[in-house]
Amino acid sequence: MNFNIVLYEPEIPANTGNIGRICVGVNARLHIVKPMKFLLTDHHVKRAGLDYWNKLELVMHDSWQDFLEYAQAGRKIYFSTKADKNYTDFGFLPGDYLIFGPETRGIPMRILKKNWDNCCRIPMSDKIRSINLSNSVAVAVYEAIRQTKVNL
Repeated sequence: MNFNIVLYEPEIPANTGNIGRICVGVNARLHIVKPMKFLLTDHHVKRAGLDYWNKLELVMHDSWQDFLEYAQAGRKIYFSTKADKNYTDFGFLPGDYLIFGPETRGIPMRILKKNWDNCCRIPMSDKIRSINLSNSVAVAVYEAIRQTKVNL
């Protein structure tokens, strides 16, 4: 696997389906940290992921603590509109965990504050609060691929 995409408590099934499809396309592992606001059997997940869902390497974590224990040796990069550092200025490495928060609230500040040096943002105008979660994942993972020159 090139990278690990982590969804912390995702809320919108279609976004998760789209992200799963992206993960298959870039040889990334998808991690979902519960609780979720939907079931993976939701038709919006399946529709967005099309027939690629069975090719996805998916790891479910019952809690944030479970995820941290699983990924203790890996480097974690947190994406947030609150971060100061631009994602293009961050030096990605193969195997990184790219972490994204829930659509309506983002990664909690208590987590961001503990990891501030590994937080980055995708720049956008002040006319919006954020861009779509699946678009954010695509922007981030393709920048990581560009920087590291990993083969797909």
